[in-house]
Amino acid sequence: MKEPIRVLYIAQEFTPFVLENVMAKITSEFPLYLQEQGYEVRIFMPCYGHINERRNQLHEVQRLSGMNLIIDDNDHQLIIKVATLTNMRMQVYFIDNEEYFRRKGTDVDLEGVEFEDNDQRLIFFARGVLETIKKLRWAPDIIHCNGYFSALIPYYIKTAYNEIPFFQTSKIVYSVFGCAKFTKQFPENFASALRINSKEDEAPAELVGNVDWDCLTKFAVKYSDAVAYADDAVTDAVRQEVEQLNLPVADLTGEDKKEKYVELIRPYFPAPKQE
Repeated sequence: MKEPIRVLYIAQEFTPFVLENVMAKITSEFPLYLQEQGYEVRIFMPCYGHINERRNQLHEVQRLSGMNLIIDDNDHQLIIKVATLTNMRMQVYFIDNEEYFRRKGTDVDLEGVEFEDNDQRLIFFARGVLETIKKLRWAPDIIHCNGYFSALIPYYIKTAYNEIPFFQTSKIVYSVFGCAKFTKQFPENFASALRINSKEDEAPAELVGNVDWDCLTKFAVKYSDAVAYADDAVTDAVRQEVEQLNLPVADLTGEDKKEKYVELIRPYFPAPKQE
């Protein structure tokens, strides 16, 4: 029997683990649909401090946890937790760290103020996902990134991780959520903090200087193979970048969004035939 096509689904927010909003609702609709179409799906998301771990039955995976990731010359312990979506019969992996994610909020605090270290949280999350996939020895055919928390993953796969066998043939889809922007620009050292080997890696020139949402999103698009517009609030600057790169695009805002998504990835990996 032919092996099913594997989809690594990376979500900034995902229902039912966070309060339902536009992003969480849309991202939670696709994995089940893909599974019904015959794809094999695994989901990753940040382990935000407001997630009820007991109610959602999260537990730490000891064999995947314990690695230290160096970000801006500081060590940060990577903790991996997992929960099972019984209605979908699939697992959700959570990237956790006491410093970055044990707080009440996703990217803003209880007063709606953006966290000062969101730039470092993005780096930790992206590298945490990719290091965990290496440990799982699970090679994804498609990597679908949702929201700006996943914006660094296309870059890492095409650069620092490009010789890792698990990612060499992966195709990357990036979903742009214009409704979920950040307003505080990332600090000037953001580009240099991306480097895994600080002595050998070069900081990406596109992120040198203060980084706003448009800049980060265009950066993610540049290293992706296809783009999905997940809401109508995507800026003209991002749309123009996608057009200039001549990338395949799907509009996932209509009633037929699931079918359009499958059409987007079909040129790379046709949907498995149903038995």
